[in-house]
Amino acid sequence: MTDAVDGRADLPTRTPLTTELRLLAVGLVLGVVLVAFESTALITALPTITDDLGGDSLYGVSLAVYTLANMVALIVAGQVADRRGPTRTFLVSIGIFVIGLLVAGAANSMWIVVAGRTLQGIGSGGFSPIAYMLVKRAFPSDRQPMMYVFLSAGWVVPSLVAPVFSGIVTEQFGWRWVFFMIVPLAVAVGVVASIPMRHHRAVPGADDSPSLTAPAVGAAIGVGVLLLALASGTPWEVIVGVAIGGSLAVPSLRRLLPRGFFTARRGYPAVLTVRVLAAATFIGVDSFLPLAADRIHGASPMVQGFVIVGAALSWTGGQVIAARRPAARPERMVGSGFALLAASTVLVAPVLWSAWPLWATFIGWAIGGFGMGVLYNPTTVVAMGYADDGREGLVSGQVRLTDALGFSMMYGIGGAVVAVADRGDITLRWALAINFALSFGCAALGLVASRQVSARSTG
Repeated sequence: MTDAVDGRADLPTRTPLTTELRLLAVGLVLGVVLVAFESTALITALPTITDDLGGDSLYGVSLAVYTLANMVALIVAGQVADRRGPTRTFLVSIGIFVIGLLVAGAANSMWIVVAGRTLQGIGSGGFSPIAYMLVKRAFPSDRQPMMYVFLSAGWVVPSLVAPVFSGIVTEQFGWRWVFFMIVPLAVAVGVVASIPMRHHRAVPGADDSPSLTAPAVGAAIGVGVLLLALASGTPWEVIVGVAIGGSLAVPSLRRLLPRGFFTARRGYPAVLTVRVLAAATFIGVDSFLPLAADRIHGASPMVQGFVIVGAALSWTGGQVIAARRPAARPERMVGSGFALLAASTVLVAPVLWSAWPLWATFIGWAIGGFGMGVLYNPTTVVAMGYADDGREGLVSGQVRLTDALGFSMMYGIGGAVVAVADRGDITLRWALAINFALSFGCAALGLVASRQVSARSTG
């Protein structure tokens, strides 16, 4: 991670990194690589898993529970890491993640897969706030934007390798081994990444606000009830479920997130609002393109994964550009990202016709990935700029919570629409078209909300 990598000759010299900070950077990136590898491999194998276990109706649920569990773990892990330091929290998270892999791999029904995915979500939820916290706390300010790029870039190699790995393992050994073979990787990452973390303990004046565990659980349960109600398809169940879920989720989220979040109030609240909308836009397309490639085009598991690889690569490219060109007005960069995302959702829509070439879908969705990168890095940097000393874990947990909220809502809503198609009420093609339209709507809202994004005043 030298200046030759993360800088240019015409840019000011960056603060040198000590050996300790370089080792810490490697450990943090490895944690991201682990989560990315498992997530990308699962997306590729999931159509085969649902085929084998007869669980199309739980396709979206298996994705949503992961991020719902994240919602709880992100907040809890962030607060605990602020108060007690990151190492113990990280190791506990690794242990839960490994148990989740074993449970999912041994599953004989989709409900057991869902249980395993829940544990994996809890485990992986401890990684992100720790990584963001340590970047803000340990690294020089001029190095932080590129460190956030490195963390996101941890998705690149897994996005290239994991679909191939998952496709080959699924075809040759069975989908269960997709989970089992990740266990040794998880254990190794736990050992390597925790060593440099031990030098960073809780700081004096760490966050001592009341525990947010209860509202985090309430938010997750509320969102989960809402999503299960949507998946039920029965009008009365939908009405009752939305009422109950909303009554739990909204008050809980008001306690977890800053005032003004729901109205995109200028500053930090607006940053979190656009993160939700960006996550929902992206996942509403990315998680269902492999399903379209499988059911409409008859593509192999490997090809299903290939369709979404370009977006992962271009996401990193967009982040590098954004990090090297810090914007005086970040709202412009964020707005540009949403415009690219909106255009990309239109470009991928022809995948719903079997004659459309999948390479064209690959290119169209790569544009969306670039848009995500363009808006993602500025929102991360701006959000963490609002974190006071001793509250980095809490703020990073809030940032990642909004990502998880956007992911889970679109996973659940999109999965509910697919479940309706599974019952024969509409065709799968129409279900996917609805999901793409919802993503476009989220991008349009994000474009409007991006005008309220602003960095913290240093005056």
